[in-house]
Amino acid sequence: MYVIGLDIGGANLKAADSDGAAQAMSFELWKTPELLQSALQEMLTAFQRPDLVAVTMTGELADCFPTKADGVNHILTAVEQAVPDVPVLVWQTGAEFLTTEIAREFPLLTAAANWHALATWLGRMIPDQSGLLIDIGSTTTDLIPLKNGLPVSEGLTDVERLMSGELVYTGGRRTPLAMLEKRVPLRGQDCPLAAEYFASTADLYVLLGNLPESTEDVDTADGRPATRANAFARIARSVCCDTSELSEAEAVEMAGWLAARQQAQINEALDRVLNRLEEVPQTVLISGSSVFLAEKVVQSHPRLAHTKVTNIAEIFDRSISDSACAFAVARLAAERVRFAAEMDSDV
Repeated sequence: MYVIGLDIGGANLKAADSDGAAQAMSFELWKTPELLQSALQEMLTAFQRPDLVAVTMTGELADCFPTKADGVNHILTAVEQAVPDVPVLVWQTGAEFLTTEIAREFPLLTAAANWHALATWLGRMIPDQSGLLIDIGSTTTDLIPLKNGLPVSEGLTDVERLMSGELVYTGGRRTPLAMLEKRVPLRGQDCPLAAEYFASTADLYVLLGNLPESTEDVDTADGRPATRANAFARIARSVCCDTSELSEAEAVEMAGWLAARQQAQINEALDRVLNRLEEVPQTVLISGSSVFLAEKVVQSHPRLAHTKVTNIAEIFDRSISDSACAFAVARLAAERVRFAAEMDSDV
């Protein structure tokens, strides 16, 4: 059976098939929710027609939807219309797939379940160990404890995970700089950051060399490409300057300081999660489109200094690592269907 997994977020769409091919595209769901179906159809042209589609999502939280239930319904309707006459299964935090009809009846189990699918799939790499999955994407960070290969999180919904420290709303690309700190050191003083979306964390990491420049990537604060020169200009604007008032060296110094503050935010949440565990994780799995940041967090954390670290991007193709949640639901769905078929044949 040929399965395609979909991970539908508020800013990005990701698809992967059970054979290992993957695609990702930027899509601002909150601006044009009515175009979701056509965007999915465009992305799926890179694949052959599937026998089954497996779905997980976070886009239901987009503020174009009055409630999460409305968001879940809209997303599932778009998927059904994008792949007519193809069965669709939906992952939920009870660790099972549901039909779209039943998923609509339990929207809070369906909402924001992609982290759970990823942890369920990756946890098999350490079936007899205690572990921790750190997945950092463009917008959020997931800190998911694992025990004997299974996720053992304290929270299941977004708000529960925010309060437990297992979800940190900070990522390697889209987070506004003013969410990292109110002030930055500049010319021997503390300069307030403008509380405006002038620059994002992607600009920090392009300027610091952690992310490559891309003339095609215009998912930036001002819509200009993600180049070093433009990142410098955007960071300058965050302290109400242009590049004639702020030197590049000053911008780099600011970027390094803010990057350290972001790592400190993640470390604070990580300490909360580690304090609840019976033992220090034997293995840390790191993944996501901002896996470089996860690597920095682990390397700098004193309690994880002697822990084995497995970078998912070094095991799978980079496109699979970036679309890991989509690949996870595709593989999980293919396995569940195969298991059900084997059970039927034994009866």
